[in-house]
Amino acid sequence: MPYIAVGEVKPGSKIIQDVVTPLGGTLFPKGKVLLPRDMEILQAFLIQQVEIEGSESEAKASEPAKSGNKAATAKTGSLINESTLYRNSVLHDEYEKMIALIKNCYRSAAAAPLPILELRNQLEILISHLKEYHVLKFAPRTLNEQDYNYHNAVLSALTSYKIAQWCGYPQKDWLQAAFAGLLHDIGNVKVDPSLLLKPESLTNEEKEEVRRHTTYGYQLLRNVTAINEGVRLAALQHHEKVDGSGYPLRMEGSQIHVYAKIVAVADIFHAMTLERAYKKAQSPYLVLEQILTESFGKLDPVIVQTFIQKSTELYNGTRIRLSDGRHGEIIFTDRTHPTRPMVQVEGTIVNLATERELYIDEIIA
Repeated sequence: MPYIAVGEVKPGSKIIQDVVTPLGGTLFPKGKVLLPRDMEILQAFLIQQVEIEGSESEAKASEPAKSGNKAATAKTGSLINESTLYRNSVLHDEYEKMIALIKNCYRSAAAAPLPILELRNQLEILISHLKEYHVLKFAPRTLNEQDYNYHNAVLSALTSYKIAQWCGYPQKDWLQAAFAGLLHDIGNVKVDPSLLLKPESLTNEEKEEVRRHTTYGYQLLRNVTAINEGVRLAALQHHEKVDGSGYPLRMEGSQIHVYAKIVAVADIFHAMTLERAYKKAQSPYLVLEQILTESFGKLDPVIVQTFIQKSTELYNGTRIRLSDGRHGEIIFTDRTHPTRPMVQVEGTIVNLATERELYIDEIIA
């Protein structure tokens, strides 16, 4: 099978060996059919030659390339239509049922037992569609600012389940980690709602009252069956920090339950990327960077690193909008800079690892 100089490679050629960058990252995987734009990418990475199928196989490979071009042409349609299609999914249907259920639970939690079996059944149905869920892509169809706590609960449940998977914890822990995410802020039902929605800075007394949601949550869950002690401890400990600077008990490292460490990461991510009554939603990529830089000594480093690496594993061609409003697509992600991939914008390759003033504001499709 011949190596061909990049300058002689034609669109439609099929790669039969991974194309590797000088730094060791995989630029194109074995089996990829090269499109016209890929020629520029190869040259940008200073790739000298690639191994492709022979001329007979190359001719066959050009057919899927044509269909790929049609798909690419179709993508030039309305971004609004794409976003609408993405949000018309079974996952969104089940997500909205979970939102309605957890809302009812919050409203009655202070006076009635939690319908834990109903919650479990709906959570299991929701998780059965988890293949449609991507942490950086998923957005609710509608987001009422007053419903922030409910969305944070359900999104933290989904993300905690994924983190438990990604970190290699036993399967028996995955659903319980999701329960921990779902119920971690249940103690807020006993906190004055005006404090939770207050746009101004809280007084010291008000901060103390809000912080009591952790102990309130543990008390509410203490006698609930069908959840394990880790779920209860996540409600109590999700604001603890590994250096002992958190609350309510200033626990350190191994004293904090692993579910609480998982939920802490999920909760912070969604708290920063959801629209709130007094705070605009932030770019998920910027939030990941903030979590990384601000987590030293605060959050579990293995969980943080795993979360960032796994959540940014997007396929090349993923369409994005940059912070300056331009649209483009991801063409390569260097795993040493997972939040700052190379993107192609208006025919130009932009390396976000070096152009630090830019960042990905939103994933379009």
